[in-house]
Amino acid sequence: MKMTSLDALAARYEAFLIDQFGVLLNGAGCYPFAPGALARLAAFGKPVILLSNSGKRAGPNAQRLLDLGFARDSFRLVLSSGEAAFRALHHRAYAPGTPVWLHARDGDRSAIDGLAFAPVDTPAEARLLILAGSQADRLSLKDYETLLAPAAAQGTPLLCTNPDLEMLTPQGIRPGAGQIGALYQKLGGPVEFIGKPHPLIYAEAARLLPGIAPDRILCIGDSPAHDILGGQRAGHATALVRTGLHAEMPEADLAALCAAEGAMPDHLLPGFAFTEA
Repeated sequence: MKMTSLDALAARYEAFLIDQFGVLLNGAGCYPFAPGALARLAAFGKPVILLSNSGKRAGPNAQRLLDLGFARDSFRLVLSSGEAAFRALHHRAYAPGTPVWLHARDGDRSAIDGLAFAPVDTPAEARLLILAGSQADRLSLKDYETLLAPAAAQGTPLLCTNPDLEMLTPQGIRPGAGQIGALYQKLGGPVEFIGKPHPLIYAEAARLLPGIAPDRILCIGDSPAHDILGGQRAGHATALVRTGLHAEMPEADLAALCAAEGAMPDHLLPGFAFTEA
């Protein structure tokens, strides 16, 4: 894989789908170079959409970025998997008062705000489980197995709105909601994943970028299995950053990982930063 620069890519493509965690955010805050780079990219006058596997909806994601110093005019919107899932749930025929168990981070309830669900405290009580985030920085996978096993035995469907297998936290890398969703599958429960690399979120992004050919859109992310594979499946060009989940991985090992995932990026970036002043 050959290293290139954001300077070259900014001029080459007509629209950008940019991951949050690992590209702009590092688990404890933002990379110091990210707010300025995002503002400079937006100044080219091309659409910039932040395509994120966050289970939170668009509003809370955007507010977090503003709180961290990003300019609101440096991105069009945050198209999160949580937002895509909310739009899908809005159009599905659930009976009013359907009991739902929502599992998220930071007490976020936006996944079901405005929908006619009845929140319950445990998975065993629910007719639908929504896994919007992982709390694996305080719960082990064994804890999750104990928590979810009764619902899996009942065949309760689980909607995983954050397919990331790992997440960045101040304590380091921890299992993401995608791993918890996979655990639920192993327990025998039915799971639907929404987010990268699955197609629904890319279809929603394409709707927001009418008239731009798929190969003129660049996806930038830190995960071969999510950002690169998903972008390629949607027909987009892809760029892998050397920050985030695999920052410490030797380049040869990273290339081997990309090959194993069937997700070799079109470009490799040292980070989401411009090199020219």
